[in-house]
Amino acid sequence: MDTESLSYSHPRTSPYKVGVPPKQKFWKEFATSLKETFLSDDPLRPFKDQSVPRKFILGVQAVFPILEWGRNYNLSKFKGDLIAGLTIASLCIPQDIGYAKLANLAPQYGLYSSFVPPLVYALMGSSRDIAIGPVAVVSLLLGTLLRDEIDPVKNPLEYRRLAFTATFFAGITQAALGILRLGFLIDFLSHAAIVGFMGGAAITIALQQLKGFLGIKKFTKNTDIISVLQSVFSSAHHGWNWLTILIGAAFLVFLLVAKYIVKQIEKGINHPSVGDIYFTGDYLLKGVRIGIVAGMVALTEAVAIGRTFAAMKDYQIDGNKEMVALGTMNIAGSLTSCYVATGSFSRSAVNFMAGCQTAVSNIVMSVVVLLTLLFITPLFEYTPNAILSAIIISAVIGLIDFDAAILIWKIDKFDFVACMGAFFGVVFVSVEIGLLIAVSISFAKLLLQVTRPRTALLGKIPRTNVYRNIQQYPEATKVPGVLIIRVDSAIYFSNSNYIRERLLRWLTDEDEKLKSGGLPRIQFLVVEMSPVTDIDTSGIHALEELFKSLEKRHVQLVLANPGPVVMHKLHASKFSNLIGEDKIFLTVAEAIETCSPKFAEED
Repeated sequence: MDTESLSYSHPRTSPYKVGVPPKQKFWKEFATSLKETFLSDDPLRPFKDQSVPRKFILGVQAVFPILEWGRNYNLSKFKGDLIAGLTIASLCIPQDIGYAKLANLAPQYGLYSSFVPPLVYALMGSSRDIAIGPVAVVSLLLGTLLRDEIDPVKNPLEYRRLAFTATFFAGITQAALGILRLGFLIDFLSHAAIVGFMGGAAITIALQQLKGFLGIKKFTKNTDIISVLQSVFSSAHHGWNWLTILIGAAFLVFLLVAKYIVKQIEKGINHPSVGDIYFTGDYLLKGVRIGIVAGMVALTEAVAIGRTFAAMKDYQIDGNKEMVALGTMNIAGSLTSCYVATGSFSRSAVNFMAGCQTAVSNIVMSVVVLLTLLFITPLFEYTPNAILSAIIISAVIGLIDFDAAILIWKIDKFDFVACMGAFFGVVFVSVEIGLLIAVSISFAKLLLQVTRPRTALLGKIPRTNVYRNIQQYPEATKVPGVLIIRVDSAIYFSNSNYIRERLLRWLTDEDEKLKSGGLPRIQFLVVEMSPVTDIDTSGIHALEELFKSLEKRHVQLVLANPGPVVMHKLHASKFSNLIGEDKIFLTVAEAIETCSPKFAEED
């Protein structure tokens, strides 16, 4: 190879050079960033150029969406909602009684939580398909956290008061996230972590039902699999209740095939519970802590369900409105003897399949639950505990999503680690530890991606001027004397040193290969910066150090296609003067035309 062809003596052939955006005023730039962070959906757009009365109407409709879609409601839609509402009501009544048991509450409180919260959500929610009520995972989580503070058997009144307190602050947490436009925080719990957490919770819930299923009187209060199995087998020599086992097994088989309850249930509608909430005293902070945890888990599940069914029907839901609606309904619920309610996946799926059209299906379900509370609850008095356990087991089996876990394994092994970490944390330790593991692994993955971004060695696709990752396109050829590296991340203080060191390591490795093959060394390092969306002062400093290190090696640094934000900061920091304006190119192809013109003319 003629080394003279690599000399940096050829003028740039393109009439264009990388543009520097006009300088913006600080406050304007700050306001734009703030808007994109908290108001990315531009919620005030409908209010532009509207009269004051119209703005008032739009404001009321924004808080109560039912006033907007209710204007176009008709008999045809009501037929679909009526059928769907009756269907989910038939499903929710036995489930609510069982889920109340998971929360260590009397059965009527499960029914209460499917009466008031769905009514509030129907007024304020933006999802047409989500069905509201108690759910297994939140009931188990709430019951576990509450029982750590108060024994529900010895102190049932204090336990119930703490449950209402936790529900109140769960609602406050959810509504505050929506009002402050902080809904993006729930996205830190990844889908993989949720799959693992749900699966582990389903196993835990099913194991807890062995007490009623086997007729065991003395049963562990711990939720981990080891404690539960020890409790089960240690009671075997005292004798299990075989009649109970027979009844439970027969009913469970019926439920699993058909796919389709306990002590006396108090008759009547919800009692006011404002006076039961702890607003002072030692239990206040405990209620706040439990409420925040339960509220975040409930919020994550509800928003995920709402988005899923909205995508299936091709409409949009407002995540922040959903949070306000869910928070308001739980605040209202805490004042009317309800515990934490949220969107139920099983009920929402049934609601969807039954042909629901709007949130009126939740109203229909609430009316049916109301009639049940007023007239039918005495009929549940003699339902065996074994049947109740069978109902719960059949309901939670669907939470174990094997297909999702297999897909996660195929797509992303680190996601699978998060999934299994959450699963085993719940099964072998406790629900709260499993949740902590899920969040921790999700954050660890995020930090790893931020601090150790990907870089790629680029080569030229034959017969084109396109440069792509050599691993993805093995036919791509390297440019003699030029090393082209793409940085696939913004350059911040958290990763700037790593990126600098990684670029130098690329250079060292490539030089060693060339030296062993008797080929000319690298004279140009071209950094492809189109994926670099931003850079901070640490990033600029890292580039300056990289430039100095390359100078000592007699290698010239060349940048290709830096974006407007990056270009502005390169100019503001005078780095563009340090490197030279003539070494910043619009594309990699233009950089190669200058650095290695003979190679650029080939093909």
